Amino acid sequence: MEHIEIAKEIIRVSKRLEKSGDALFAAADEKATKERIYREELAKQILRRKAEGFPATLVGDIARGEVAQLKYERDLSADMFKASIEAVGALKTVASMLQTVHKKYDNL
Repeated sequence: MEHIEIAKEIIRVSKRLEKSGDALFAAADEKATKERIYREELAKQILRRKAEGFPATLVGDIARGEVAQLKYERDLSADMFKASIEAVGALKTVASMLQTVHKKYDNL
């Protein structure tokens, strides 16, 4: 890679890092929203099953079965958030490596 190409790549990575901040905020918001929706619906299902007279030992399991899709969505959003954080970390590493190479060229 030539010196100018490295500088251009540093700029591209920097722009991606700037955009990734917004994406992280959106992923965090989605994660929190999915958690709230799951917990609210689980509570409703537990109350509904208790009101229907199901034995207390079964209420939690039945309610969790009813909201399994919401739990899946909650877990998926949490994993996507973690993956987003890791992707930003990888971008930071690339930016650091490019800066190091760029400095080496300056010293030649």
